[in-house]
Amino acid sequence: MKSTRLYLERRATRALTPTGGFLNNFAYSLNPYVGCAFGDNGGCPFCYVRALPVARAHAGAWGAWVIAKLNLPELLESELRALAAAGKLQNASVFMSSATDPYQGYERRLRLARAALEQFALRPPRRVVVQTRSPLVERDIDLLGVLGERVIVSITLETDDEDVRRALTPSSPSVTRRLRTARRLREAGLYVQLAIAPMMPNNAERFASLAAEVADRVIVDTYAGDGAGGERSRKLGIEEIYQRKLGCGGALRAGAETALVAAMKARLGAHRVLLGQDGFNAI
Repeated sequence: MKSTRLYLERRATRALTPTGGFLNNFAYSLNPYVGCAFGDNGGCPFCYVRALPVARAHAGAWGAWVIAKLNLPELLESELRALAAAGKLQNASVFMSSATDPYQGYERRLRLARAALEQFALRPPRRVVVQTRSPLVERDIDLLGVLGERVIVSITLETDDEDVRRALTPSSPSVTRRLRTARRLREAGLYVQLAIAPMMPNNAERFASLAAEVADRVIVDTYAGDGAGGERSRKLGIEEIYQRKLGCGGALRAGAETALVAAMKARLGAHRVLLGQDGFNAI
């Protein structure tokens, strides 16, 4: 079946966006794209970004279009140079990306995320966190290696259950493939975290065992971590989605993460298990 997704190209006004709110420990976020091609048209059903103003950057449902910021490499080069000249770069931290996936399919051709890493390698900030669910990040192991201890590669993995993954995010990479990516990155000497966000139904003991093999640390976050205490997820109808696709509820149940957190701490050690907003801000 032919995709109806639109791929658009525009020029941005800036590369680095000052952060606040959920990512309050980061100086900047960097999003090479607007929109996200993971998930069917409409995107991943639980994605809180669908409830943000950025989701209205183009007509049509979130997930039905992607906009590439074509001039991002030049903008980033200029902004990093200015930060370095002002003596601010060495203390800056950047989250890539907060409202898109930098390694979605469009990246294979446009290489904007890679271009950003090239600029970071030339003028490294204190910390760069690369957040993705895509195995395409393996392509850039060379540049990530140049950044070394300044970079954390964070692989989104919401569940260890492939049936759950297929039900909720059928167009996203499989559980096995994402675990393989995490393993390869860690074997390359990179610091790897698993972002279990939002946490979906799982087998806690099995998930902890898998995580211990591939990650330096994990972050466990629930739908309450949508930046609005769960209200955005509630408005997106996450409970109804769970009932329809999984035959169960409890997506917004307080304490849903307790069993998984306990299993992770038992297997990895408490110091390697982070929670929610504090976890994402641990740089």
